[in-house]
Amino acid sequence: MNKKWIAFHLDEAATQLRAIVDSLSSESDYSYGEFVVEISHAYHHINTAWNSRDATPEAVADHSDADYDEWQKMPSEDELMMGTLSDGE
Repeated sequence: MNKKWIAFHLDEAATQLRAIVDSLSSESDYSYGEFVVEISHAYHHINTAWNSRDATPEAVADHSDADYDEWQKMPSEDELMMGTLSDGE
């Protein structure tokens, strides 16, 4: 498990989620469009953390566009459940 890579993406997601909560709480003109863009950004980081969790630092540094596209996809429920069954090490 690439802990530094995962931590980076989860930190980015947490920052984005905090910004969404703050905007929803304080901006009366916060639009649906802004929400869609910002929640998509958070999902990008969460999905990347999950889907590339086993990528080596070298694979991350030299990733292809195809890797990047795969890492951003929403995992299926089966993929999430299988991940909880493995030891993850």
